[in-house]
Amino acid sequence: MAYDVVVLGSGPGGYVAAIRASQLGFKTAIIEKESLGGICLNWGCIPTKALLKSAQVYEYVKHSKDFGIEASGTPNFEAVIKRSRAVADKMSKGVQFLMRKNKIDVIMGFGKLVSKGKLEITDKDGKVQTVEAKHIVIATGGRSRELPAMKIDGKKIIGYREAMVLPQLPKSMIVAGSGAIGVEFAYFYNSLGTKVTIVEFLPRAVPVEDEEISKELEKQYKKQGISIMTSSEVTAVDTSGDGVKAKVKTASGEVMLEADVLLSAVGVSANIEGIGLEAVGVKTDKGKIMVDKYGQTNIPGIYAIGDCSPGQALAHVASKEGIVCVEAIGYNENKYHHQPEPIDYNNIPGCTYCVPEIASVGYTEKAAKEAGFEVRVGKFPLSASGKASAAGHTEGFIKVIFDAKYGEWLGTHMIGYNVTEMIAETVTARKLETTYQEVLNAIHPHPTISESVKDAIEVAYGEAIHI
Repeated sequence: MAYDVVVLGSGPGGYVAAIRASQLGFKTAIIEKESLGGICLNWGCIPTKALLKSAQVYEYVKHSKDFGIEASGTPNFEAVIKRSRAVADKMSKGVQFLMRKNKIDVIMGFGKLVSKGKLEITDKDGKVQTVEAKHIVIATGGRSRELPAMKIDGKKIIGYREAMVLPQLPKSMIVAGSGAIGVEFAYFYNSLGTKVTIVEFLPRAVPVEDEEISKELEKQYKKQGISIMTSSEVTAVDTSGDGVKAKVKTASGEVMLEADVLLSAVGVSANIEGIGLEAVGVKTDKGKIMVDKYGQTNIPGIYAIGDCSPGQALAHVASKEGIVCVEAIGYNENKYHHQPEPIDYNNIPGCTYCVPEIASVGYTEKAAKEAGFEVRVGKFPLSASGKASAAGHTEGFIKVIFDAKYGEWLGTHMIGYNVTEMIAETVTARKLETTYQEVLNAIHPHPTISESVKDAIEVAYGEAIHI
């Protein structure tokens, strides 16, 4: 079989790239070894949000009296897991439909580069077929990173995949790592009754976020009963007994933690092994495929997008990289009218769906100052928001950072109820190079939590009305 474009991997980078290629008139195929939609739809973004929604519903039941309603109930852990899998299955079927709609050939099996323009696909029965393509887009994604002290066995030391389908609710859990995966699962299991301890190597939780966000999350998690150990490292794990015993090195000495299970959430490793990169001479560095601003590797006709390339390991980044990559191919093949605009990796929103939610984009306050900006900072507490009070979620705040000289919007950092739905305003405004005046002159609806962004800007410029 010969194609114009073949995409290796069907996650949110791969399937989006394949659809865009088909739209531009390329004969397109996609190769997938497991399930259409990749990790995000089947074992990541989507099913975890279903789990978190179940946890939030249970939280409402537990606190129903606060809303003037008498309600009671207990979580059915198996049913919670079953619902999550059903949501993931529905999304995967949606991708199957999109492949048919866009006339994209789906080839199930493990794909491997054998030479420039040629791939070998081995299906689950060991049958091998070869396809040729003028352009090959590698979108093989990532997996749970493993540390020598915490080798994942799938039972007592688990990764995110196992955490989504545990056969029963553990009484206790150690979570190693406090990035998005770690804090989301910590919230989920704690809310259902598991005793959770987070162990973070760096000095603060969610270390990529603004320092004030980290402090607020730690405060809220401790209120919820989650223990957080920062500047701490799991150095050894003993699984010989009924549960796990984890040796943890802290700033003040060594401690031993015991739990039913340990979740390793220490990051993501790119899936670049065994796919034939060496055979064709594709350059890699620090476990990632090296690419230019359009996803082109050092070998003409071979591209890489998503978690296997150097950008942020986020689904929405992978999707946009796929579109930019394919449109650049289209431009070079006279199928697209202009060279696409490269991605601005300093304007990528990040969202963490714990409770309270976290959303951010752009510079942190510290990074802005280190970059040489003189800054204006505004912070609006959600305790002063009418909508947050009505919703019963007054924890958290909105923090905005502006360049004092020109009024440029440098960054926004949010923690609180529903904030992941609000960060796009900042992303769009920064893309349009909007200053604070335009935002203040754009009327925000009341009562909403989104108007707290405007309130925070008013604080930054000494015009606060509501605090």
